This record gives sequence, structure tokens and C-alpha cells, in this order.
Amino acid sequence: MAVSLSAMFLAPVWPLDFSRGDAQGRRMAEDETGEVPKLPPDARLESLDKRLDRLHQEEAKRDARKQNSSAGRLVVSQLVGGPMGGAIVGWVLDQWLDTAPWLLLGLMFTGFVGGFISVMRASARSTGSGPDGQG
Repeated sequence: MAVSLSAMFLAPVWPLDFSRGDAQGRRMAEDETGEVPKLPPDARLESLDKRLDRLHQEEAKRDARKQNSSAGRLVVSQLVGGPMGGAIVGWVLDQWLDTAPWLLLGLMFTGFVGGFISVMRASARSTGSGPDGQG
């Protein structure tokens, strides 16, 4: 065998010839116009578009309701959880440092203030304005 193995594999494909076009024999420059072919209107496609639009609108309404309920949950959790967390930490520190009830009251008040500030920030974010009512 005088023919090398690499010459056997490269001979059929080298040099590459792209003059024949793609697999169907079409040449890109000759067949492509860049336009979308005009199709006749189909009643099924129009019906599908209308149903999809209606479903998108219903989904947007559901999302708005979910967002409102999640904002309510945030308000309740901040206004209840802040003072409660402060009271628990204050009670534990009062027991440990024997300063009852001062740390409990102080941290409970601090938790309430922190929860109120957090609610104000969340409401400003949802309305798109700052805490003082200006954008």
C-alpha cells in the first residue's frame, strides 16, 4: 500500500467545493430574498391569538392579586415579628443580665420602630415614591 492513510481520508473532501449550494442544491444568494412569505390568514391562528391574549390578561390580574396579598403579609409580619423578636431577645437578656424589664421594653420598642420603617420602605417601593411622597 503506497497510499498513506491521511491521503486516503483527505482526498475526497479536499479542496472543499461550495459551488453546489446546500443539501438541496440551492444557493443562498440566489434563493433567499429576506422576506417572510405571505401566508393566507388562518382562522385557527387568529382564534389562538385571541385566546392567548385573554389568558395573558387573566394571568396579569391574578399576579396583581398575589402581589397585593403578599404586600399585606409583609406588613403584618413586620409589625408583629419586629416587636415580638425584640421582646424575646430583650427577655432573654433581662434574665441573663438581671435587668428586668428594661431590655425587654427597649428592644420591643426598637423592634416596633424597625418593623414600621421596613413597612414604610416597602410601601414606598410598591408605589414608586420616596418616604416623603416625592419620586
